Amino acid sequence: MTATDPGPGPRRAAVVTGGSRGLGAVVARLLAGEGFDLVVIAREPGPLWETVKSLRSFGGRVVEISGDVTDPELRARVRAAVDRFGGLDLLVNNASELGASPLPPLAEYPIEQLERVYRVNVIAPVALVQSLLPALTRRHGLIVNISSDAAVGGYPGWGAYGASKAALDLVSVTLSHELEGVGVAAVSVDPGDMRTRMQQAAFPGQDISNRPLPDATLPFWAWLLGQPVGEINGHRYRAQADHWGASA
Repeated sequence: MTATDPGPGPRRAAVVTGGSRGLGAVVARLLAGEGFDLVVIAREPGPLWETVKSLRSFGGRVVEISGDVTDPELRARVRAAVDRFGGLDLLVNNASELGASPLPPLAEYPIEQLERVYRVNVIAPVALVQSLLPALTRRHGLIVNISSDAAVGGYPGWGAYGASKAALDLVSVTLSHELEGVGVAAVSVDPGDMRTRMQQAAFPGQDISNRPLPDATLPFWAWLLGQPVGEINGHRYRAQADHWGASA
């Protein structure tokens, strides 16, 4: 079964973190158009509500949950919403923390901010998987962890963020091995350089208008969500590359 194959039974359901803006909103909109019921999570209630209003125009159920993905109470609310859907087909761990801006050298990085980066980018996705695993198992669901080229680039200033995304890549492939037996798949996706609020924060005062909008990744997402989950399990993809690529 593919991630967007409705199959018999109830409507498909997805959770998207960081879903009020940028890439998360683009993915949520695609899923809404494909007939998914959605739980959309974001820190700021205003932008989240505006996005959710547009998603509801597709006719599905959309639950908005505002708060921080590191908060156990928020994760409990997410699980309760998913339980009402009867299961979970797709978890998109998109919420990310850039960290200190302007980007400092790793040797001078404020440790409290470094810890925050890891809590959001690594620990929170694992915690959500743990919380939602029964629902994912019921539907033989797919976990998508959003990575970055910084995970492999070693770029100056990007050490904290890149190291957290490298850890998330390892989380993804480890989950793909550990959960294969229960029919749950996991992949990581590097969406590529995009014109987003986070990218602007990484380059304060600089013009980033030459970067593509997150919509540039839509052909990749349409392809990925049409694949049998067993065939993509454990792979790492690059959503804007000439060849999306896959490496186990």
